[in-house]
Amino acid sequence: MNLIRCSNKTAALLCVVALLATAGTASAFSVSADGVPSETAVDEEVSVTYTIDDPFTDAPNEWTLSGSTELQNVSWTVTVLRAGDQVDQETYGDQSFEQDLNIDNNGDQVRIELVGTTPAVSNYTYDPAQSYQVASLSRISGNNEDEFRNDTAHHYTEESQATRQAIDDAQAAIDEAGGNEEAEELINSAISSYENENFQNAQDLAGQAQSQAEQAQQSAQTQRTLLMAGGALVVLLLLVGGGYYAYTQMGGDDYSKL
Repeated sequence: MNLIRCSNKTAALLCVVALLATAGTASAFSVSADGVPSETAVDEEVSVTYTIDDPFTDAPNEWTLSGSTELQNVSWTVTVLRAGDQVDQETYGDQSFEQDLNIDNNGDQVRIELVGTTPAVSNYTYDPAQSYQVASLSRISGNNEDEFRNDTAHHYTEESQATRQAIDDAQAAIDEAGGNEEAEELINSAISSYENENFQNAQDLAGQAQSQAEQAQQSAQTQRTLLMAGGALVVLLLLVGGGYYAYTQMGGDDYSKL
């Protein structure tokens, strides 16, 4: 009987713990994203889906969803769902939109599907790399605006990407060589040309910088090899000289004994 009572108490305690754990992990306003790129080529199509779960938990019962993007040829599709079923859907064709949301429609999830093409680069920068705004999402309530998502991505053309790669390769060669002042000056000039959209000149300068760094590294390696060879020769000569000295000393002792 005691064992049964003990088991019942244990089960009841486990139930209480489970209830407390469940209460401690209550749902809350959250947003996730699928398909956000890190980089895209100019005119490449981008398709991103944002999902807002529990849009009215820890949030006003009425608020305005605001979205903006620098993508071109834009299409936004905003779908409100309840337990997976669609209760409302709106489509927008501009780079920005606003949509009022209300808890009375019983929505527990908002899905935002964004499709557009990568914009042209208006200002090339090497570090940090030029980027564009994929999407910004905000919650507006009265005079308060809370941005809860902001994604950016690097954009490029085929020529600008090749130029950036040439500069990166040259910088890696300089780092491997342990630094080289002349090569560093060439790299700085290459970056300046890149940012002025003079891509061919930037590639030429980067190539010169890489060659300079590789030659400097090869020269340093040759010098180290010669120094090591010279050191080894000195050691060998010392060993030979020491052996010869020992030999003559031993021979001299034998002669004196005779």
